[in-house]
Amino acid sequence: MKQIAVVMILLNISYGHFSRSQSVDIDEPHTYTPPRHYFQTSSFDEAELEADDVAKNPLDRGPYFDISASRNVTALVGNTAYLNCRVRNLGNRTVSWIRHRDLHLLTVGKATYTSDQRYQSVHNPQLDDWSLKVLYPQQRDSGVYECQISTTPPVGYSMTLSVVEPITTVVGGPDLYIDTGSTVNLTCIVKHLPEPPPVIQWTHNGEEINYDSPRGGVSVITEKGDITTSYLLIQRARSSDSGKYTCLPSTANPMTVHVHVLNGEHPAAIQRGLQIRGERTLLTMLFLLLMAISSGWGRLGVR
Repeated sequence: MKQIAVVMILLNISYGHFSRSQSVDIDEPHTYTPPRHYFQTSSFDEAELEADDVAKNPLDRGPYFDISASRNVTALVGNTAYLNCRVRNLGNRTVSWIRHRDLHLLTVGKATYTSDQRYQSVHNPQLDDWSLKVLYPQQRDSGVYECQISTTPPVGYSMTLSVVEPITTVVGGPDLYIDTGSTVNLTCIVKHLPEPPPVIQWTHNGEEINYDSPRGGVSVITEKGDITTSYLLIQRARSSDSGKYTCLPSTANPMTVHVHVLNGEHPAAIQRGLQIRGERTLLTMLFLLLMAISSGWGRLGVR
């Protein structure tokens, strides 16, 4: 009996050792979690997926969007706009662009499916990019556009296009009244640009201002940012400093202000004089128009 017991113990030890060695050789199942900036979403879905949702869409389940780029695109009126859609693992699927405003199909693959030929599809195979190109965009083109993959059901990624027109203003315009000897401070503000204008030029009566001129006391300070501001400072104003000043941003519309350097006059009196001259000009034009009409009736024999 002792011999049988010893044999049973040895068998148990050998079986346990065999089981442990076998468990080491078994590979654990491997699950790949894609990076957070890859995801799939249903068509017209604006919400970002959480990390646990991303894990449910591994890379081996078909096409997916790379959303590392911004979903908001700003373009200037008249300047070509690009909405970039990066698609991975596209395979034999196609990419389309749809305008949300009217659910209008704009492009399919590289073909344009709208009579508005300003919309074009641009494919960059090296980067897996399918961009929507909008030529000569106008403010009415602003809105949501969707890049869509022809899966079943389709999946889409939405982007917002904002088409803006730069605005240039000069504070206090169109007329500024300055006392002789005071400092002229002209402030030009430029808004709604995707990036600050490289250059802002100032002119006086159509001629570029020379900051190194013998007159002296003329300087410009420019602060660039989302809103760019340029200050033109003219020390010890004199009558020759009167005239038309124009702010000329290199990438926006110009704006003009009229500066009046006063020699003891009251601004209200100057404005009244300008109004009277305007009224006289209008009366003169009306008189000439009546004379021309009367002359025409005379030639036609109308009495």
